[in-house]
Amino acid sequence: MVALIIRRAFQLVFLLLGISFLVFSSMYIAPGDPASIIGGPTATASDIEAIEANLGLDRPFLVQYANYLGNAVQGDFGYSYQTSQPVGDAIAVRFPNTLKLAIASMIVAVIIGIITGLVSALKQNSLLDVSATTFALAGISIPNFWLGALLILVFAVNLQWLPVGGMSHPFYTVDGIKELILPAITLGTGSAAMIARMTRSSMLEVIRADYVRTARAKGVKEKNVIWIHTLKNAMIPIITVIGLNFGFLLGGTIITEKVFAINGVGRLMIDAIAARDFPMVQGSVLLVATLFVLVNLIVDIIYTYIDPRIKYD
Repeated sequence: MVALIIRRAFQLVFLLLGISFLVFSSMYIAPGDPASIIGGPTATASDIEAIEANLGLDRPFLVQYANYLGNAVQGDFGYSYQTSQPVGDAIAVRFPNTLKLAIASMIVAVIIGIITGLVSALKQNSLLDVSATTFALAGISIPNFWLGALLILVFAVNLQWLPVGGMSHPFYTVDGIKELILPAITLGTGSAAMIARMTRSSMLEVIRADYVRTARAKGVKEKNVIWIHTLKNAMIPIITVIGLNFGFLLGGTIITEKVFAINGVGRLMIDAIAARDFPMVQGSVLLVATLFVLVNLIVDIIYTYIDPRIKYD
């Protein structure tokens, strides 16, 4: 296990180097001039040149990248071109909202996905199975922005049951939970559909195994057959899907945050891209990439507890 963690740490270093170079390159060659955006429509050519010199944008690409990398290694990700605020501070303020949204969405996805997939597998080819399969297909197909707008219209505007717009209350309060319900359902529906499909497929494969038939022949209660002998052994691919989806949720909340006016990293990132705010975009992407790798490492560790046959020696 220690060797696995060390190996992943080295992989993380090279991964972040590659991602930082790709993001820096894409922002460098993308159309638009950040100095012109900062200077505004009234800025003269000399003003723009002065801004470029002040930000170091007049230097060669490799020099700019080397300077950025050297500062990033020391924990300095630069300052926002828009607000002059340190990138690390801006992300630290926004990240808790993104993390709360991702966790709440994952809870919704896991509960709905596993229960739906389990019922679908146990009632194969029944009306419940067809309904669950239809739900999974719809959940994957429906765009987040459309589902979010629909939920806002029904539950916030017409029925006025739930609030919408930002996260102004702590998540452990009633108001904080209410603020999370609609965005969590919006973001978690697609993941729930994928988890449901994987749960159904994995359960159908395991439920036909010899040891399951043996357990039933020995008179083991059906609920124990399902929860202990079947579901536990079917969890490896399900955990994989959950881990991947949680990683994507941490970096894929952009549209949902925009729809629900949540000040998270996703919304910060898309605003920074529109404003050509290089340091903010790079810092946000590096954070998401790091979290994605860490989530996958945690999933690998969980494997060993679910299935003792898995070893990383």
